[in-house]
Amino acid sequence: MRRLPPLSSLRAFEAAARHGSFKQAADELAVTPTAISHQIRSLEAHAGQALFERSARKVSLTAVGGQLYPVLRKGFDAFEAAFEDVLQTRPRAQVAISATNAFTARWLVPRVARFRSLQPAIDLRLHASDETVDLEAHSIDIAVRYGVGPYPGLCSEPMFADEYAPLANPALGIKGLEDLEQAPLIHFEWKKNHPLNPTWAHWFETIGSPPPSNLGHLKFNDESHAIQAAVAGQGVALLSLPLVADELAAGHLISPFGPVLKGFTYHLVVRQDRSTHPNVQAVVDWLRSEAANIKAARLPLPTSAG
Repeated sequence: MRRLPPLSSLRAFEAAARHGSFKQAADELAVTPTAISHQIRSLEAHAGQALFERSARKVSLTAVGGQLYPVLRKGFDAFEAAFEDVLQTRPRAQVAISATNAFTARWLVPRVARFRSLQPAIDLRLHASDETVDLEAHSIDIAVRYGVGPYPGLCSEPMFADEYAPLANPALGIKGLEDLEQAPLIHFEWKKNHPLNPTWAHWFETIGSPPPSNLGHLKFNDESHAIQAAVAGQGVALLSLPLVADELAAGHLISPFGPVLKGFTYHLVVRQDRSTHPNVQAVVDWLRSEAANIKAARLPLPTSAG
């Protein structure tokens, strides 16, 4: 068993010897000069001899103190270096988010840089899937789910409601419903059938008119591909406004006519066992903040077919 004096007294001695001052040592260690003096007297009692020569204005090491100080200084330097190595190799904090492929690619990914500027110590792991994911089985902390809810067993809150509108590249020159014959309708397949899915069939039902029989069609099994096709000017697509907000703002897509269809709601869901973790809560707060900007960023769109 090591016969060492208390670590607090060794720290007080090393700091006082390095600064040549009890007061400066006290400032470094966030204690009072009286506490430093007490720790050093305790160490001197343990050593059986004086370690400092004290005067009214300064303190200096005795011969014994001078012999002890270099050893302690090297020891504390080694402690510091070892802990720096540990801190640099420890795993970084990570929070996992699951969402649909389109939402991940179009909404989450463009915002990751903003999150990193706010929370540089937290890494995000984005899990994209159009299937409903078992959060615990896949070690997912947070999910953004699209639907009507509820989501039993999870902490859930609505983020924002989705809206769909006919959108096209302005280069197509489509200004009204009568211009649809100039380009095909772009479709993407919904993973689950629901009577309120914002499809072209639902859109034409809303305006009370059947789709023209001579329209061309371009179909995708992925929403992101449908968006890319619309931006590339390959047709007119019925797209989620939140997912193409940047393209609308930049003028790469326009909405030549309405109406706008209501989509489902994006819900923020969190595993109950992770809901109070500080890192998870930081990501939840960020997602809430980003969602709050959705309405403010939307552009006015036509309300009826032209």
